This record gives sequence, structure tokens and C-alpha cells, in this order.
Amino acid sequence: MISRELTDWNLTATGGPVREDLVGVTVPARVPGTNHTALLDRGLIPDPYLGTNETALAWMKRTTWRYSTTLDEPAAGPDERVDLLFEGVDTVAGISLGGAGLGRTANMHRSYRFDVRSLVGTPSELVVDLDSAVATAEAEAERLGTRPMAYDQPFNMVRKMACSFGWDWGPDLQTAGLWKPVRVQRWRVARLARVTPLVTVVPGHVAPADDEPVAPGLSVADEAGRRTGIVDVRVEIERSGLGDAVPLTLDVAVGDRGVTTGVPAGWDGGTLTVRVPVPDVDLWWPAGYGEQPLYPVEVALHEGAGADRSAALDTWSGRVGFRNVVVDREPDEHGTRFVFHVNGRPVFARGANWIPDDHLLTRITRERLEQRVDQALGAHLNLLRVWGGGIYESDDFYDVCDEKGVMVWQDILLACAAYPEEAPHWAEFEAELRENASRLAPTRRSCSGTAATRTSGGTRTGAGRSGWAT
Repeated sequence: MISRELTDWNLTATGGPVREDLVGVTVPARVPGTNHTALLDRGLIPDPYLGTNETALAWMKRTTWRYSTTLDEPAAGPDERVDLLFEGVDTVAGISLGGAGLGRTANMHRSYRFDVRSLVGTPSELVVDLDSAVATAEAEAERLGTRPMAYDQPFNMVRKMACSFGWDWGPDLQTAGLWKPVRVQRWRVARLARVTPLVTVVPGHVAPADDEPVAPGLSVADEAGRRTGIVDVRVEIERSGLGDAVPLTLDVAVGDRGVTTGVPAGWDGGTLTVRVPVPDVDLWWPAGYGEQPLYPVEVALHEGAGADRSAALDTWSGRVGFRNVVVDREPDEHGTRFVFHVNGRPVFARGANWIPDDHLLTRITRERLEQRVDQALGAHLNLLRVWGGGIYESDDFYDVCDEKGVMVWQDILLACAAYPEEAPHWAEFEAELRENASRLAPTRRSCSGTAATRTSGGTRTGAGRSGWAT
């Protein structure tokens, strides 16, 4: 696969309330970025964190915006796919290339992919027209009926970072833009659509059969101290749909252990699971309980089989840490326990709430995240709960937590409201969960990850529903 990032764009306010000096003005905009960061970079708006500037910039949330750039890609080969991948659009938008509509987005917490092979070959204008998220949410509330929520603006009616509408701890800064990378991806035959490594540790040196389910237990070693790390790598493959289907080969390596699996030509999609056993693994521990060793995972997809197979069509890499996490919910003399056991040892969780480190998300760097996690460790914390009114955090956040031994409690992004389940909201929510459950699983992430210990369904949604029902 050949992947190229599109970073140089232009931004224009196209409708709604627009400050007089910005009417008809087009400014350069870096992507990832938002309307706020582009205008700040040019000195066209004041710092929204100072004084009453938050109020002075309130007009921006009801404005419509356009991101545009020129896409100059060679024509696709006979067997070549050309895709546009938008990793994060904030939030409600229509996307077109050369005047041809590609589709619409309605969720900043997921990616969108469009096949543009028939539209490349000559320079064309790529346009993202962004609607007002709050106006969209208000229209949905009118269509479906209002639902109980903690604040005045209907943040629960659009899949956008809830706290961007204002919260008890932060400002109302409803950004609009391309907050994650936009890429052109050219590929042929097949690609790795999704890779999800799931990790377990079992006692002894006898690995379970490939089709035998394994679950984390309290015991991670036999009487002789032997153990085996099990990595079940779930792989989803997308074929190009161009030409006849051919056999594929999948290589999966964990550290110095590797497994090769053939994919027959007749296999037409779905999920493959490749199991890689690793004897005598070093265990990952929370801070204060031991070390945090991480093992590289490499996945490569080839056309053909054996000596005739091609160079890699697509690759994926990540890291895993070997640990078992069990939540003890057994009755005791006080009621019911709620204790994390990591590798068979009870861990005293000392945690804090994690909110986005900046309302302007694209300004957050790995260095800032390292500083924050070090501050948590300096306060003798070992767990951070990613709050449901923010975002599924960046890979950098989970990487840092992995490396420093900080456990993560990951909320699903629901906060302080009843959320609609009618179409199209349910489909967007399901797509968001499927994508992020997979993204957060390798090593550090989700309930399947290393640092992460638990995933919960949101913040103050169930309790609210029970109260509102009465």
C-alpha cells in the first residue's frame, strides 16, 4: 500500500454568522486542524482561553465552513484501488471531489473511507463542507424530541466531543475541521482492514489448540514457574474487487515467534484469527508492582503462497504487553468486592479522571501527554479513567500509559444525558464502537489491552435514565 497524507488546505467561512472582516476571506489551514487553530495561526481571532474571548467567538459554532485542496493523483491502474481516508472529521460534513459527491460524515469519533479510483487522473478540487454541529443537533432534537441532559445545548444529538459544547469545568468551543489526518491510499489485490491483537497468559508450556477459547485467569504460571503468552491476532481483510480473487498469505510475528497462514482464493472476507504462543514471556505490571516490557507485533499480507508470494501488499505493527486482568466481584462480609487482579495479584487502584488536555485537540502533543502522565505518577496514581464526555484518546496517550505502567479505565463516549437510538444514530454509534474497540485493543488499550483494565458504558447515563423514568 502507498499512503500519502494531505496536509495543506484552505479554509473559508461559507455561511451563517461571519465576522465582517472574515467575509469572503480564505486562509491557509494545516490538517490535522480546525477552524479555531487555522484562524489562531493567522492571528485572526484572539486566544479563546483569555478573558471573555470565549463569548466573543461564540458566533463560530453557528457558521458553516469549507476546507478545500487540490488532489492531483495519477490515474488508477487496471487492478488498483485509490481510496480517500478521513481519519477524523469534526463533525457533520459533505465531501466532494471534482464536483462529485463522495458522501457525508456525522461522527467525529470514527473514520470514513471513499473509493475514488474513477475520479483521479487529473487535478481536482477536494472539498469538505462543514455544517454547524449545534444547528444539526438542534434539528435532530426537533425531529426526535428532546431527551434529558445536563446542559442546555443538545450535545447528545450529534456524535461530537460532548465537552466541546461547554461543561462545568471548561469552555464552549465548538470546533469544526479535519482533526485527524486525511490520506490518499493506493492499493491492489487486498489490504488489512483491521488488526486486533488480544493477549492472555496461561500457566505452563503447553499452548491451547488454535480453536480452543482462552480467558484470563488468576494463575499465570505452573508450579515450576513456567508460563506461555497467547496472542490471538484477529485480522479483517478487504479484497479490492478488481480481477479474480487470488490466494493470500498472512505472516504474524510476536517478538521472535512467527506464524504463517494461507488465505484461500475462495475466502471472501470476514475475520481470521491467528494464534501465536510465546513461552516464558515477561509480564507487564502496573506502576509500583513490576516492570512494563512490551513485545512488537508485526502483520504482513502477501499475494500468493510459498516461494511465489509477492512482496507485502500491506503491513501493520503494534506492541503487546502480557498480563491477565480479572475483576473480582465475589461476595464478602461487606457486600460484593470490586478488586482488580493483575497477573493474580490484587492491585490497589489509585486513580483520577482524564479529560482532553486541550479543547483544541490538534494542539495536544506526545510531550504534553508524557508530562501529564508523569504528574499522575508523581501523585502516586496508577489508573486514569478516560471520561465519556471527551474523546477516545490518541495512540500516543495509550502508548505512554503502556510504557509507564498506568492502567486505563476507558469510558464509551456517553455523558450526562439520554442518547437517541433511532436511525441514523444507532448505526453511527455501532460503527464508532467497532472501530475504536479494535484500535484500543493492541497492548495498551481497552479491556483487552495492556494498560487498560476496564471499559465502561459512559458517565451518569444509566443513573440518569432510572431517575428520569420516574
